[in-house]
Amino acid sequence: MCGDHEHGHEHSHDHRPIDWREHGVKIIPGNALDPNTAQTPGMNRATAINHARAGAEKIWAGTVTIHANAKTGAHHHGDLESIIYVVKGKARMRWGDNLEFVAEAGPGDFIFVPPFVPHQEINASRDETLECVLVRSGQEPVVVNLDIEPVEKPEEVLWKDPIHR
Repeated sequence: MCGDHEHGHEHSHDHRPIDWREHGVKIIPGNALDPNTAQTPGMNRATAINHARAGAEKIWAGTVTIHANAKTGAHHHGDLESIIYVVKGKARMRWGDNLEFVAEAGPGDFIFVPPFVPHQEINASRDETLECVLVRSGQEPVVVNLDIEPVEKPEEVLWKDPIHR
């Protein structure tokens, strides 16, 4: 019923075994993330998983630390899907054609942002840092800024990083 081929030992077309040591699981230690991305006031971003660091082709992952009261302008990320996992702090998300919908997420919560959804990210705390893990379905930093008047104006610290310019 199950031959060796079905166990995944040979995937290349010339039937030579794959070097799983080189092309297998990668562990990226939390203290070895790459901070060499554009850094701007109000936010610190670090890459954990991308093509250069882990060989990933369809996904990007990293951490983002957002200063208290930081907010983005209205935008969407094209056809990319995003998942935000809140580690510490409180995130407020606004979305919709007029950012009319709102929800908050705290530690342990996951936030899913589907493709093309107009949204605004907000650190809901005026004095606590927001720490998140971010995963995207692609590696291009797609952002489409929208001409929507935000319900909560980005007044104090703008939430900027290489994706939210």
